[in-house]
Amino acid sequence: MPAKVKKVPVRKCTGCQEMKGKKELLRVLHTPEGDILLDATGRKNGRGAYLCPSRECLEKAMRSKGLERSLKVRIPEETYENLKKEIESFEER
Repeated sequence: MPAKVKKVPVRKCTGCQEMKGKKELLRVLHTPEGDILLDATGRKNGRGAYLCPSRECLEKAMRSKGLERSLKVRIPEETYENLKKEIESFEER
């Protein structure tokens, strides 16, 4: 009997539109309370969209409004600034 192959979940980055493994991407979350934040665990309740952990992908998602379409909500400029700061902290690791 052949060994079972574990299926790797794949998601699309809303910035660069590339399909990557779920663990490689950051989840941006729109919570039921209306907040937009990074979900490091990937398990919080709410509507999620995925981004590569790079500033370029966030900027592409901002220009194309891909993040807003995925989360189905308008995102204010200060929220984008907060996301930039959080992604920069991920890039430093």
